[in-house]
Amino acid sequence: MSDNTVFDRIKSDIEANNVVLYMKGTPAFPQCGFSSLAVQVLTHMGVKFKGVDVLSDSSIRQGIKEFASWPTIPQLYVKGEFIGGSDIIRDMYQTGDLAKLLAEKGVEHTA
Repeated sequence: MSDNTVFDRIKSDIEANNVVLYMKGTPAFPQCGFSSLAVQVLTHMGVKFKGVDVLSDSSIRQGIKEFASWPTIPQLYVKGEFIGGSDIIRDMYQTGDLAKLLAEKGVEHTA
């Protein structure tokens, strides 16, 4: 189990930002196809988000998996709520559920 410092950092990030994507790489340079897909969906929708590169910090990479009880990366948080990984993001985008969720949470987006 990760120490409280890591969980505190994660909590701080998701409380301070409307949308946070824990990912491999950065929004400008994703380091895996799943992270790239998530960035593409959010960018296409015009969502401002904070990207957190889990490859640059192994404690965050492991800690985020334990924090959400979700084994894979990327992980999307909207207004502090864990939404899911790239498959869920893609599916929610395709059905229109992601746009609905963003609207319900008061997160600006264009698509």
